[in-house]
Amino acid sequence: MELPADFIQQTREIMGEELFGRYLASFDGEVPVSIRLNPRKCHLSADSASRWMADEAGGAAPVPWCEYGFYLPTRPNFTFDPLLHAGLYYVQEASSMFLGHVLRELSHTGWTLGEGAYALDLCAAPGGKSTLLRSMLPEDCTLISNEPMRNRAEVLAENVQKWGYARHLVTNNYPKDFRKSGLQFQLILCDVPCSGEGMFRKDEATIGEWSLQNVNRCWQLQREIVSEAWQCLCGGGVLIYSTCTFNTKENEENIRWMIEELGAEVIPVRTEQSWSITGSLLPGFQEPVYRFIPGVTKGEGLFMCILRKGGDSSVRGGRNKQGMNTSNYHERATRNSCERSSRNQLSLRILSDGEYPVGMSKGKTVVPAHAEAIYIDRNTAKYPTAELTYQQAVSYLRRESIVLDYDVPHGFVVVTFEGVPLGFVKNIGSRANNHYPESWKIKTTHIPQDYEAILRHT
Repeated sequence: MELPADFIQQTREIMGEELFGRYLASFDGEVPVSIRLNPRKCHLSADSASRWMADEAGGAAPVPWCEYGFYLPTRPNFTFDPLLHAGLYYVQEASSMFLGHVLRELSHTGWTLGEGAYALDLCAAPGGKSTLLRSMLPEDCTLISNEPMRNRAEVLAENVQKWGYARHLVTNNYPKDFRKSGLQFQLILCDVPCSGEGMFRKDEATIGEWSLQNVNRCWQLQREIVSEAWQCLCGGGVLIYSTCTFNTKENEENIRWMIEELGAEVIPVRTEQSWSITGSLLPGFQEPVYRFIPGVTKGEGLFMCILRKGGDSSVRGGRNKQGMNTSNYHERATRNSCERSSRNQLSLRILSDGEYPVGMSKGKTVVPAHAEAIYIDRNTAKYPTAELTYQQAVSYLRRESIVLDYDVPHGFVVVTFEGVPLGFVKNIGSRANNHYPESWKIKTTHIPQDYEAILRHT
């Protein structure tokens, strides 16, 4: 694998010889494979999940900064695992799971989202950080996951629906559309488009797209995105900034710009030394930032920084000039302001509205929405279920007709694999017509004879 000469020179200068040498050596090793469980579909506590994964996934090791994240000993063929398609787990690069640790640690700073909070993931596709964020937010919070590119937004909507949580919307808009809408959020994740240096080991195509000119384009675009997002952030709200790149222009220099131009306050979070997370690599910049370098940390490249917005409606505790404790008042003011503005979704292109899914009338028949089958809080008594064999489950995911047992009722049926819902069929006896979404189907004609179980649910 040949890296661009400009990249080598720039990154060696930023990292220094020791870190850069360890980074280069990582290309000769195996790329870690990791997944994150869906806690509400697995019905497991974090401790139980660790024991279960050690037993069921051939000795899977925990990702130390994410309660439900695990390294797998080998890379399986995920495409043919029905439990992945059912949303029981998500294949996510381990460094990206650091978001989970950040969200847990924020509570130790005295900052809380508050009841009925609104959160925004502004550049969310394909959905790894969004599904993690939704898993950790209180159930009464609303998350909007947005992606500006339509084809990527469709993939995001698929992954969000498979994850199965309520109050999780998917939109297809540009950052400026949110600023114009007047929506306000207590929490915004800006996982901004970047030059992708941290993905070189995992995705060789990103190497050919890299150039110094692209780095310059990226840091300017990133500031435009953050500027729009900052106007959508409530006073006292938190913005989490992340990239998958190494250079300081897209990372520390952007954070310094946010501090100087936007008045942002950087929030530190506690980490363990054993995680080998690297801090600032910009001389003279001492704010707490978190950089994951392959060969140093067990994962791909990531940069993250947590910033808080000041303002009269800050949810930080304290006393006003008259000595009155203002923390509760400020929290209510922030929440009420955000709720009023968030009810007015102006001109946003909504792909999934986060409400309980309902079907579509076709003549005298109501065809159920696919999401109704895989929704976590679905009405389990509304439709009968039928358990599929592995071969049947893969055929179903390829959107082929299947034949159910003779005693399965006619009509719409939720088909399951290892007890986990996959979607709907309409059983007519001689066959069951497939209602799996066309755009989601497995397109390969190959069907494995045996199930290579990554984890077992039953």
